[in-house]
Amino acid sequence: MEKRFKITALEGLHARPCTLLVTAASSFLSDVQLTHNETTVNLKSIMGVMAQGISPGALVTISAKGEDEEAAIIRVTEVITTEGIGEKC
Repeated sequence: MEKRFKITALEGLHARPCTLLVTAASSFLSDVQLTHNETTVNLKSIMGVMAQGISPGALVTISAKGEDEEAAIIRVTEVITTEGIGEKC
């Protein structure tokens, strides 16, 4: 299961939004990944996500695979949209 987003936060994915996303993803058993520019990282890894250097306007894909994948995607989508990080594509 996956969803695409456009990052709208003026600073891109800096420390605060990365922390919010990692915290949300870490509460699920499923593998949750973030893909940007053909590079995929574990969304449960703050260093992996921050190392992407994702800027405003970037397109990212969030994917989840596992027993609670649907709930994981729903929760990460909520964080992205309600915290002003991005919007669904």
